Amino acid sequence: MYRSAYQKGFLTVLYSVGSSPLEKWSSYTKNGYIKRIYDEDIKSLVLEIMGSNVSTTFIHCPSECKEQLGIKLPFLVLLIKNMHKYFCFEVKIQDDQRFMRRFRVSNFQSKTSIKPFCTAMPMGMSPGWNQIQFNLADFTRRAYGSNYLETVSLQIHANVRIRRVYFTDKLYAEAELPNEYRLLGKPKDLKKPEKQFKVPPTARPPSPLNTARGEGAVKAAKPKAVVQESEPEAAPELKKEPSLSISVGVASATAAAEPSAAADEPPTQTEATEEAYY
Repeated sequence: MYRSAYQKGFLTVLYSVGSSPLEKWSSYTKNGYIKRIYDEDIKSLVLEIMGSNVSTTFIHCPSECKEQLGIKLPFLVLLIKNMHKYFCFEVKIQDDQRFMRRFRVSNFQSKTSIKPFCTAMPMGMSPGWNQIQFNLADFTRRAYGSNYLETVSLQIHANVRIRRVYFTDKLYAEAELPNEYRLLGKPKDLKKPEKQFKVPPTARPPSPLNTARGEGAVKAAKPKAVVQESEPEAAPELKKEPSLSISVGVASATAAAEPSAAADEPPTQTEATEEAYY
């Protein structure tokens, strides 16, 4: 089916947005339904598969059982939503020994079971939307000791909501993914909002000199009143005494050290001067 197609990067096999998302898929329903609805979490159309029995409601690709996908990309990625019910999907691959192997992944399996042609393994899902990345080449080598060759078919059972199913040649980081391959769209650039807060040159406030010239002499006198009110709040003279005492002490010490300043020494202190001082 895809064997002759160009396979590199991303290869989508199911996309919920479009005129016919199940064009290459066949559907089977019993006591359930398969329909497209609008999901409020991601604000997009999604494919919902619901049923009372997991094994009787599913979709299969390719639509014809005799056909094969022929996808050689080793990574399978599913964008699905956890509905808090039983869910599983199956992938049939072919290895270099020309054997058909099947991997069955489910959220109700408790232990991994490896059989010659089928491997069942558990899967844990977090609430809400999940991005499941399945390394087919690694699981084939670990389970059967052979090399992954290609994917033959894919089968998705109830109960789940599907946004996209695609294959990749490697695991891409979130920043490397195209916008349509993300659940919440492209993240916002954090550098752009910084430019919005920069004040343009035309928005600068007028200078005080220009306002004083334009408003007249009466309004220009307001800064003087502010200066007069701030004078009582200035440091009192008592706070300046420590600096004055230090400067005086330094001056007396330098004067005593100089011989030429001996004539300017103060008179000796007597009892009369002490009484006059007190």
